[in-house]
Formats: sequence, C-alpha cells, structure tokens
Amino acid sequence: MDLSQLAVAFALTCVFAIPLSTTMWALLDAARRPQWAWALSDRRQVVWMAAIMLSALTVVGGMMVAAWYLSQIRPVIRAAEEGRIDP
Repeated sequence: MDLSQLAVAFALTCVFAIPLSTTMWALLDAARRPQWAWALSDRRQVVWMAAIMLSALTVVGGMMVAAWYLSQIRPVIRAAEEGRIDP
C-alpha cells in the first residue's frame, strides 16, 4: 500500500465519520441537558432523543435531524437552562 492509497483511505474515513459524529454530538447534548430546562422550553427530551436515534439509521435523515436539533432546538434549551425564557 503506497502513501496515496493511505491518504485516500484516511480522507474517506474522515468524510464518512462526519454524519456519525454530528448525530452523536446531538444525541449526547440532548441527553445531558436537564429535564427542567426541557420543560421550561416546552420541548420533550425523550421525543428528541428518540428522533435523533431513529434518524441515525439513515445518513441523510440523521444529518437533517441532528442539524435541526443543533441549530434550532439546542439554543432554546440552553437559553432556558441559563434562565432566559420567552413568554
């Protein structure tokens, strides 16, 4: 195996690891947020964790749900955790 094949294998591994790592980041972030912050933000922790886990079965679905959670839901939960609640 020459160096170019090793570089291609490494690059492909990195590219294919991005969806899995993004999904795991979303799942672990959802799991570590306290239940009271979810309740204050009118979201359900178990529903989002289940959605992230089930969507991880497909690459595109996993990326879409993880991206939606990280960009739209996570800031709301974090704001509730910090005491900033929208009426």
